[in-house]
Amino acid sequence: MGLDTAAMLGLEILNSITILVLLALGLAVIFGMMRIVNLAQCEFFTLGAFTVLAATRWAGLPLWAAMCLAPVVVGGVGIVLERLVIRPLYGRPLDVMLATWGVSLLLVGVITVIFGAVTQGVPFALGSFRVGQYQYPQYRIVMTTVAAAMMAGLYALFRYTAFGRRARATIANPEMAAAMGINTPRMFMLTFGLGAGLAGATGAILAPIVGVVPTMGALYIARAFITVVVGGPVVLLGTLSSASVLGFIEALISRFSLFTIQTGGHCTPPPCQISIGGSAFFGQIALLIFAIVLLRLLPRGISGFRRAGQ
Repeated sequence: MGLDTAAMLGLEILNSITILVLLALGLAVIFGMMRIVNLAQCEFFTLGAFTVLAATRWAGLPLWAAMCLAPVVVGGVGIVLERLVIRPLYGRPLDVMLATWGVSLLLVGVITVIFGAVTQGVPFALGSFRVGQYQYPQYRIVMTTVAAAMMAGLYALFRYTAFGRRARATIANPEMAAAMGINTPRMFMLTFGLGAGLAGATGAILAPIVGVVPTMGALYIARAFITVVVGGPVVLLGTLSSASVLGFIEALISRFSLFTIQTGGHCTPPPCQISIGGSAFFGQIALLIFAIVLLRLLPRGISGFRRAGQ
């Protein structure tokens, strides 16, 4: 393997980790911290992408402004959803799952009516840089930088701010937090809105590099849940560790999955061979299998194993 090929593999691994971190951040707050199985999470992601599409095409906003608007819009939708649908159902996880599933179907229907069922794209102006004989998009480096900033900001928010301390207290023990004067319904609402806003930001960030379609969230929600579950109980550290391990496996298998098909003797010279390699499909299958094996060995996830070993 040449140096340029090794460098490209490293960049692909970094990009795979970045995407998993972005997908898992919002879910780490809603599912990892609040223990709410929100089946509308993928629609928050989709809504963020379509907010960018609408803001750039209809309102004429610059792409960066539309991306900043997306988490605000989706966070607002999450707050409304928490107040109207989820709040009466706390402590009833199956009812929450059914309710959020219904909301997800509603959101997909509304988005389809407004934008249509066709795949659309969000144009952006960044180019590529050379790595030996290869080209690599500059935007993917921007994505990695933004993902690192979001992770650091979320850590600082919950670790060092009054909001973070109240949110953690509310989630850990709502009754005690309420006895200490914390407005627990408000904290649940804002925390859920934060998780929705992070999902909207992810959709906005990924919109320029994926096809924007009303059902796009379903393609990513499984990887988001896998990343958070494999990460374990220490939400942010576990999410980063899980994304790093799973992203490495996914990128490695996607890069080197190579299959050769023998086509017989009807060619010159026989036998003919067709090589199929570098498939993202095999990378995602490898990610799923590895996650199942890892959870079998570490039922509490990566961070649960590390906490038990301390």
